[in-house]
Amino acid sequence: MTQAKPGTTVSIHYTGTLDDGSTFDSSAGREPLTFKMGEGQIIPGLESALSGMSVGDQKTVTIPSEEAYGPHRPEAIQQVPREAVPDHIPLDLGTQLQVQTPDGRALPVVVTEVTDEQVTLDANHPLAGKDLTFAVELVAVD
Repeated sequence: MTQAKPGTTVSIHYTGTLDDGSTFDSSAGREPLTFKMGEGQIIPGLESALSGMSVGDQKTVTIPSEEAYGPHRPEAIQQVPREAVPDHIPLDLGTQLQVQTPDGRALPVVVTEVTDEQVTLDANHPLAGKDLTFAVELVAVD
């Protein structure tokens, strides 16, 4: 029986939950997630957990934050002067924006605080610093 390993294309159904039991993502009601093993298309810890599984295998694994989206990095939180943000940019808490880095790359950020003087933007992934639990089923290996 073919097993998931680097170089194979696999399809999985999954449900991802946090420590409090809340679901952050799921393939329920959708097509399975399909990707090529070994190409860094999913978080490292989940890819490692899938290695060696065969079609029909199911498991539940907890991925530590270091093998998921990494630690929450305080240096990824920046405060910018309120007047530096154009008036047409929405600044509601939780709003996702993109800023341009000095080298020209687009960087997604979330508005986490707004005062009359400054806007706080967080470039951490929303799941950074969190351990993630996945219930997975391997549905295809090519």
